[in-house]
Amino acid sequence: MEDPTFISDYSKETVSTPYGDPSSELIVGNIAGVPVVILSRHGQGHSINPTNVNYRANIWSLKENGCTHILAATACGSLREQIEPGHFVFPDQFIDRTTKRINTYFDGSDVQHVSMGDPFSSEMRNCLVRACDQLGFTYHDSGTVVTIEGPRFSTKAESIMFRSWGCDIINMSTVPEVVLARELELEYQSMAMSTDYDCWHESKDEVTMEMIYAIMEKNVDNVKKLIEQVIPLIHENDKKKK
Repeated sequence: MEDPTFISDYSKETVSTPYGDPSSELIVGNIAGVPVVILSRHGQGHSINPTNVNYRANIWSLKENGCTHILAATACGSLREQIEPGHFVFPDQFIDRTTKRINTYFDGSDVQHVSMGDPFSSEMRNCLVRACDQLGFTYHDSGTVVTIEGPRFSTKAESIMFRSWGCDIINMSTVPEVVLARELELEYQSMAMSTDYDCWHESKDEVTMEMIYAIMEKNVDNVKKLIEQVIPLIHENDKKKK
């Protein structure tokens, strides 16, 4: 996603926020005439580990630059046989297993309690389903993602436990992004791509970074195609509401 060539009329902007600097400069442009902003959560060249990402600055910078919806691309491990490497997953629930991240803007005297029963955007999810149908991509239209602290991967005991909890995929980035987006009243939907079977599967190799990079490299064009297809659908759906 650091290659902006699939975005029209783009420019790069360096910004700062009350919460520090975001992970990367912003790429500002449009897709099919719809204004978009792209930010690399892990920095240029994937140089920031999940614990050290400045999530508050990232989400704040998107809001300040006019974003109303966040479509969050993420790699994930599969905790289900039927979610194969290369499949897209659009979760509708999360379980938070992070331990070291600031997960709210309301950590001062202005205490707020934000509703989180349905944390993801059902309308964005429906648009992703339509886009995948149009493109012929294999997808799973719901699921529960468990976000772990990282940067290590799970033990086999943890992976099996997450399966018993009803989790479908596992990653290291969705939380606290989805929570912070809700606090800023932004629509947020994770667009996850399965890259491996974590370590629970007896007949599959245990996950490695090399495995993840190989699957992502193989499918990066599909990610871009899906983004290009879904952005106009989200835009049209949003216009109907106004």
